[in-house]
Amino acid sequence: MCGIVAVLCTAETAGDIDESTLAPALRALAHRGPDDTGRWIAPDRRIGLGHNRLAVRDVAGGAQPVSSADGRIVAVVNGELYDTAALEKDLRGYGHRFRTRCDSELVVHAWAQWGPAMLERLHGEFAFVLRDERTQVLFAARDRFGVKPLVWARHAGRLLLASRVRGLLALGLSPAWDHATLLRSAALQYPSPAATLFAGAHALPAGHWMMVRDNRIRIEEYWDLDYPRTPRPYTDPAEAVEEFTHRFDAAVTARLAADVPVAYQLSGGLDSSAVLATAARSSAQVEAFTLSFADGDAYDEGPLAAATAAYVGARLHTVSVTDRDLAAAFPDAVVHAESACINTHAAAKLRLHAAVRAAGYRVALTGEGADEILFGYPHLRADLRGTVGQLAESNGASAGLMLPDGSGIPLTQVRRTLGFVPTWLAAKASFGYRVRRLLSPEWRHDFDHRDPGATLLTDFDPARFEGLGRVEQSAYLWTKLALEGYILRALGDGLEMANGVEGRLPFLDGALVDHARRLPTAAKIHDGVEKWILREAMRDRLPTAVIEREKHPFLGPPMGPQMVALVRDILGDPSLRGLGVFDSARLAVLVDRLATMDPAERKAFDPVLLFVASIGILHTRMGMAI
Repeated sequence: MCGIVAVLCTAETAGDIDESTLAPALRALAHRGPDDTGRWIAPDRRIGLGHNRLAVRDVAGGAQPVSSADGRIVAVVNGELYDTAALEKDLRGYGHRFRTRCDSELVVHAWAQWGPAMLERLHGEFAFVLRDERTQVLFAARDRFGVKPLVWARHAGRLLLASRVRGLLALGLSPAWDHATLLRSAALQYPSPAATLFAGAHALPAGHWMMVRDNRIRIEEYWDLDYPRTPRPYTDPAEAVEEFTHRFDAAVTARLAADVPVAYQLSGGLDSSAVLATAARSSAQVEAFTLSFADGDAYDEGPLAAATAAYVGARLHTVSVTDRDLAAAFPDAVVHAESACINTHAAAKLRLHAAVRAAGYRVALTGEGADEILFGYPHLRADLRGTVGQLAESNGASAGLMLPDGSGIPLTQVRRTLGFVPTWLAAKASFGYRVRRLLSPEWRHDFDHRDPGATLLTDFDPARFEGLGRVEQSAYLWTKLALEGYILRALGDGLEMANGVEGRLPFLDGALVDHARRLPTAAKIHDGVEKWILREAMRDRLPTAVIEREKHPFLGPPMGPQMVALVRDILGDPSLRGLGVFDSARLAVLVDRLATMDPAERKAFDPVLLFVASIGILHTRMGMAI
């Protein structure tokens, strides 16, 4: 994984781009690629590409930007491509000659051979920008799920692209709030797939490409999570488990390809444990890293992680995190996430990745994506049942985050369009209801005159939902909004790359996803048991306690005294009052009440207060204007 930058002149003036143009953005993204920095400037100086390298493949020879043999196609690539042998063989058959062993070089050859259709042949987690001097085209793309980020903006007669918004700001984009996105985040937490909290800064959505020719920008979708209207039935469960296991094993094995040591993130849950156990079958030594919350026994998965590591023969590194540690790390976590964080898990993940890097690792496999492709979340089981019911009791940690908890803002248009309100959206409506109470009168007025549910639905083609069951509709929206916009963009890439660690996600492997989406719902939620097929696949690889454990989302514990003190300081900062978004008096009353709240009420308001604190941190640390 790396940091990439591109600047293209779009004004009808002489090109004026040079290395000094790219330098501020490359410095801003240096943490993403501490091993090397490369630049390319077109002869006419109308475009420049920059790259900060995290050396993982072909460490000695894989410097970027990478170019075709004639130098007419140049690319900067972030991420990893897998199963590349067959693709390279095909390209060699067409006469292409490779100069490195780095997977990134495939991008320029594949573009030369197939143009945008190349994306059908690329398997992996990637974002890239290339320039074809033959046709004067700039082309950029992101992987199917958006594991690797790419943002863009127009500014001062230029098109700017970068891995993160801080790169755009370094290139001259003014830091200011996008009012519509901030209001939507206040209502339902997650922004549009094409939006960021920063005015003028757009995200290239997952599964999309951008082409710029003659200063005209064209953005197209090349892949979508298309659930079949008639899932493929299976008659032999054992055969289905065997086929899934084969595909999962291949996905894990593909992500072990590296010229540097590989580590594993481990929790007490099934997903990361499955990745570790599968890798351990073919690796002589596996090193796993887990978090232990010293001040939150109910949220501490350390003991289960230790049991899994011992069972599969892995060496476990336990990163103990206290309330003081979380308070110290939370502001930096928010800045690197470039997002409002609603739980202390952001600070915990930042500490975890710091420990991975300090131990000498720059690649770590993770379990993200399993709950999306195999319907592992409790809110999806609620959608299948048509009611939350007893799930609220057995999934207390999910209340208010994934399961509704109290009153919510109305989602009339969502119900009218889909025929129901997905359980997770109802939970976010509860979040929005609480945030609304803290808004200033002016912002509350704007909040009340918008329909966030209707706005959310405009992000998607209504045809995507036709003929789908409730679970599939709900999972689709969650994957497009929560997975891409928060789990991957903020908690994943933002916090991993803050420490120069590349995350790899076997569960989002293209072939595995294509297989999983065609499975019948009963293979995923079977007699009320989520991720049934994965549990069966891991029966002989993991401890029974892990196999049978109900889904528990990775969350940090409720705020302790140090976190409360941090939030109190942020909420009392004059700059937050000057922002004008929140009602200072109401915030003060709420913070003063924390000590006397009962645990349930306190837990419900933690995400709200951390959301407000995040806005305050971004406003101050990134110099935001209103």
